[in-house]
Amino acid sequence: MQNVGTPDRIARLIIGALLIAAPFLTGWPIWASALAFWAAIIVGVVLLATAVFSFCPIYAALGLNTRGRRRA
Repeated sequence: MQNVGTPDRIARLIIGALLIAAPFLTGWPIWASALAFWAAIIVGVVLLATAVFSFCPIYAALGLNTRGRRRA
C-alpha cells in the first residue's frame, strides 16, 4: 500500500539528497560531530527510501495518506 503522494515524494527526495550530500560537501563544523554526521546520513537514506517506495511506516501508523483518492 502506498501512502506518500507526489509532492511529498519530491520533497523527500530533495531533502534526503541534501542531507546525504551536506556532510561531504559543505565543510560546516556541525558535521565534525560523528553523531550529526551519521544522523544526517541515516535520515537522508530513510527519506530517499520512503520516496522511492511511496510508503512511510509512520504515516501508516498514524493513518495518514498524502496520495489523494484515485478517480474511478
